[in-house]
Amino acid sequence: THPGTFESYDLARAHRLEKIEEEQRRYKEEHARIEAQIREFKRRAAMNDKFASRARAAESKLGRFEKANAPRERPRDQDVRMALVGGRTGKIALRVSKLGLPGLVRPFGAELWFGERVAVVGDNGTGKSHFLKLLAGESISHTGDFKLGARVDPALFSQLHERPDLAGDNAIIDVLRATGAELGKAHSKLKHYELQEVAAIPFALLSGGQQARFQILLMELESPTMLLLDEPTDNLDIDSAEALEEALLRYEGTVMAVTHDRWFMRLFDRFLVFERDGSVVETAEPPYPL
Repeated sequence: THPGTFESYDLARAHRLEKIEEEQRRYKEEHARIEAQIREFKRRAAMNDKFASRARAAESKLGRFEKANAPRERPRDQDVRMALVGGRTGKIALRVSKLGLPGLVRPFGAELWFGERVAVVGDNGTGKSHFLKLLAGESISHTGDFKLGARVDPALFSQLHERPDLAGDNAIIDVLRATGAELGKAHSKLKHYELQEVAAIPFALLSGGQQARFQILLMELESPTMLLLDEPTDNLDIDSAEALEEALLRYEGTVMAVTHDRWFMRLFDRFLVFERDGSVVETAEPPYPL
């Protein structure tokens, strides 16, 4: 992953590729030099036995060189294609009334309209993830009330990839088959998410980025009309994060996302700021400079 901003990514990537190409060039030059030395020693060994030991020593040297100095491979370009569909719902997608989370969030009210993109922001430990879990139907202690609109079907992306439904030894290809996807379609979907090479691996053994992409793939198959995303770009590489951004721009439905990603915040219409004192404030602009 790239630790800087999206703006600096192309420059950093080009610099990295230049370094890898230089490493490969130097490796090939030294490899060719040692091979030429071996050939010359073997040619001379045909006339003088003392060069046979030198040829063997040079071959050992080549083996050590290959093991210790193999250059990095040029990274393969990602081709992640996400297609989140969604669907029409009632005009009001969510109404929150005097909702509080004891010890975390003081009672507040809010409304989300169909098609809105609302970011939930604030410091860690202020109740943002608990709020999304509550909306997704998990048993979270709360006061007050909330109501989802007509035909609103939420799906939660878990920041920590806490998916008890994906625990166990089932390969992710089998998880897709269990949703009703035919084998060919399942393989095709995994390829769209650059997961075809780990099709036989259980969810728990995937990398953080692979787990994130697989969660989004499951959302694509479920076609929820409200996306509840808890730090969705946290473990995604740049290519995958951009694919998610493009998918959300096309998505027909309502999106609520917890995020600290200032570039990702550009997608959102307004912001619910969870403050340290437990209050929740609505703003039209992000609380941080983008």
